[in-house]
Amino acid sequence: MIRLESISKRHGKQLLFVETSASIFRGEKIGLTGPNGSGKSTLFRMMMREELPDDGQVSIERGTTLGYFSQDVGEMSGRSVVEETMAGAGPVSEAAHELHELEHALADPERASELEELVDRFGHAQARYEELGGYALEAKAREILAGLGFAKDVVDDDVGKLSGGWKMRVALARILLMRPDALLLDEPTNHLDLESILWLEQFLKDYAGALVMTSHDREFLNRIVTKILDIDDGEITQYTGNYDFCEEQRKLADAQQEAQYARHQAMLAKELRFIERFKTHAAKASQVQSRVKKLDKIEKVEPPVRRKTLQFDFRPAARSGDDVVKLEGVSKAYGKKVIYDGLDLLIRRRERWCVLGVNGAGKSTLLRLVAGVSEPDAGRVTLGGSVKMGYFAQHAMELLSPEQTVWETLQGRFPNATIGSLRTLAGVFGFSGDDIEKRCRALSGGEKARLALAMMLYDPPNFLVLDEPTNHLDIATKEMIVKALSDFEGTMLFVSHDRRFLAAVSNRVLEITTNGLDKKGPTTHTTKFGGGYAEYVAQTGHEAPGA
Repeated sequence: MIRLESISKRHGKQLLFVETSASIFRGEKIGLTGPNGSGKSTLFRMMMREELPDDGQVSIERGTTLGYFSQDVGEMSGRSVVEETMAGAGPVSEAAHELHELEHALADPERASELEELVDRFGHAQARYEELGGYALEAKAREILAGLGFAKDVVDDDVGKLSGGWKMRVALARILLMRPDALLLDEPTNHLDLESILWLEQFLKDYAGALVMTSHDREFLNRIVTKILDIDDGEITQYTGNYDFCEEQRKLADAQQEAQYARHQAMLAKELRFIERFKTHAAKASQVQSRVKKLDKIEKVEPPVRRKTLQFDFRPAARSGDDVVKLEGVSKAYGKKVIYDGLDLLIRRRERWCVLGVNGAGKSTLLRLVAGVSEPDAGRVTLGGSVKMGYFAQHAMELLSPEQTVWETLQGRFPNATIGSLRTLAGVFGFSGDDIEKRCRALSGGEKARLALAMMLYDPPNFLVLDEPTNHLDIATKEMIVKALSDFEGTMLFVSHDRRFLAAVSNRVLEITTNGLDKKGPTTHTTKFGGGYAEYVAQTGHEAPGA
């Protein structure tokens, strides 16, 4: 279906691919993996003919349709959300837009004089829309949008009103609605909540076409893909199996390469010792000469390329009191929307609470109340004795000074720290070499998140309040954070949509659900579970409250 034949590609001084090949067949579900900057997005662009390889060729079977979702969604405005979703469907999307405009015109009292003409035009537009299969397609579009978390009242509103993250969801919905022969998805879960990830997971499992995707969600990859194309050091290596199996095979291959290199080095050292010892002995001259010739003919074994691994160890934090934070009768509303009404919660030392709930249930609001960023309308939030809090939220990345470099940011935050300790901190959070001279305005979302986390964790708090700390982080950085937090002896309250992170770190679950309406707005209910996320799933039979 898609063939990459001996492709080579260079970006400036960086060599991404060196005469490497791979094939993608119909119905295959493939995960594209590799370190940041290894060329995953470049490979997608070459498949879409947006870039050409320097050498070799990318062949696509005649008649094959491709759908490509990238993080660059472009500008969206002037259409409703459902119209924008249908925008890739050709004539039917134009008919939908015309029908939508006529509906607004018919409802406009200032155009009452045109009523007869508008009704006539509406009838013709409606007939054309139905003939093109628009109503069936629109129903499918609404189903996909609902699966990706859109409320019913939003899908008919202007797409231009949405935030960047929600526009990403619209772009993803548009690609899924196309149902092409091959889906190319670059980080499709980046802006999704857990419920939407679970829906997308099932959609892609049922999808009959070929799928090639990158994802920083290890569990998502494990459940969908049956083949991995791993890019590293200019080559594409193919593994049959999911991400975990691929990682095991890669470790095995690395160990074998290490052993082969060690044997080769031992053999060379032995021969060189013999040559050095007997080079002045006339009786051994022929043997020495023979071994010199042998060494000249031996094919050199290159040292194995070690993939960089990140590791961060918490310095011991001061012990807090046993009661870390207490919420008593807490109420919070935004306008008429009541989020909490009389919430009680006690978090004790070394408890790690993950907060689960659908969009708008009040997860981030709870974290802001605990962190003191937001004040309750009624009730009290009380921190315990000797509690030192570290609060991470998405706005923490916006507080970085755009013109400062990574190094200046770290030095400004920790002026008394040694250069060596700050360089170590930068390195374990992925800023090595020239990366520390990058200005904050030039950092990607993932790099900003790593820098904000590095600053929070260097001088360790004993109470961590984390709102989506794994957003934008790659798998390697997530694994480092999971390992570090597993050894953390403090207390945690956090929100995350990464199931591996939830299962590895939590030992308590707070589920927030909104059921029914009262005069004030949605009624929020909280349920506490004594075990971690894995126990919550076993107990409830679902992976998220809204699944």
